Amino acid sequence: MRMTFVLTALSICAFASLLPTSDARGEGGPVDPAFEAVRNDPRIGKLLDEISADDSRTFEEQKRITQIPAPPYMESVRAEYFLGRMRELGFKDAAIDSEGNVIATRKGTQARPKLVVSAHLDTVFPEGTDVTVKEKDGAYLAPGIGDDSRGLAALLSLIGVLNRSDIETLGDVMFVGTVGEEELGNLRGVKALFRDHRDIDGFISVDGLDVGRIVNQGTGSHRYEMIFKGPGGHSFQEFGRPSAVHAMGRAIAKIAEVQTPADPKTTFTVGTVRGGTSVNAIAAEARLTLDMRSNDTAELLKVEERILGLIKEAVTEENRRWNAETASVEIKLIGDRPAGIVPEDSPIVQTTRRAITQVARGPQITLAGSSTDSNMAMSLGIPAVTLAGGGEGGNWHSLTKWYKPTDAYRGPQVILLTLLTLVGVDGVSQPTLPVRAAK
Repeated sequence: MRMTFVLTALSICAFASLLPTSDARGEGGPVDPAFEAVRNDPRIGKLLDEISADDSRTFEEQKRITQIPAPPYMESVRAEYFLGRMRELGFKDAAIDSEGNVIATRKGTQARPKLVVSAHLDTVFPEGTDVTVKEKDGAYLAPGIGDDSRGLAALLSLIGVLNRSDIETLGDVMFVGTVGEEELGNLRGVKALFRDHRDIDGFISVDGLDVGRIVNQGTGSHRYEMIFKGPGGHSFQEFGRPSAVHAMGRAIAKIAEVQTPADPKTTFTVGTVRGGTSVNAIAAEARLTLDMRSNDTAELLKVEERILGLIKEAVTEENRRWNAETASVEIKLIGDRPAGIVPEDSPIVQTTRRAITQVARGPQITLAGSSTDSNMAMSLGIPAVTLAGGGEGGNWHSLTKWYKPTDAYRGPQVILLTLLTLVGVDGVSQPTLPVRAAK
């Protein structure tokens, strides 16, 4: 009986070894030998522990970064601070490029594949905004405390533990603090990055907080400023002339009735309006800004064509109302963020899933679309994801943005496992990120 049991168990084990295997929660598909080699290396396990031990210091760094103002197109002071910290952590050759990005490269033994890990320096808040961090009921409040000072702090934590270790990667890892991610920055930082560095094989943006969320789809957007013009005049003496404000009002009413698909998600909004000079004057000029977004380029172009046609219709109607031809509109493109998608079965997405499963275990893993620095890479066909810096928060893009450093260390831990698997570790694993053909 004993011998029969042993033989049966061995037979079962042999049969099971022929079946596809999956990681602990089945979130990453069949087991990836490269990922398993990385996560089982004792030195890398030590790095994960160091990130956890560094959690409170990383949060203090996050608060310091938050309190350095970085309005759109005014990121230079924060960039200089970030550059200084990179140099302190061992990147003596770190520098600021011509666009304002802060760049440091950790060289691998074979250079390729080259992976970028980035976070953005800028915030949405204008010059003069009070960015003092305040504590209230266990939460920390400040404009931009999670977006993206958390990402920048997570990068510094990663850089610190890696540069203190003897880990050598096969591929290069380029750490970047980018400019121009928010508002009308129009992704100018990453656009310059990919213009100047044609050998980038993969891209990770650290933005957001939910460790279980993987952004593998870039939401494209087109932004416009519409400048309506008319002859102007006194509200009583010249009554009967077309009004720039009335033409704009007609346009807004038409835009508000536009129908868009729920899938792929496609949206629009008139974000700002201004115009006129006096309550008793026919407006000679009025302006609106318009944001249109979609997870699909074709749908974005459809809604754009429809809305731009409605704008022109509104001006025609205003002229017709007063039997005139003196109202007009100037349409200016002020923002263009390309759309893109990285397949769920790509190495960068699958590796990230495995890393989240290994580190966090608890959260449900979701794939999502968003507008981040990764858009540019995705639009160029470069494998890219946006991953979370860790912690929890709310009231995004608000003066009352709040943050709690709850298990925040899990963010950089996920990124560490992901980047090491993608670029490979000398003596441990081969890269899983493909090297792109020369352009």
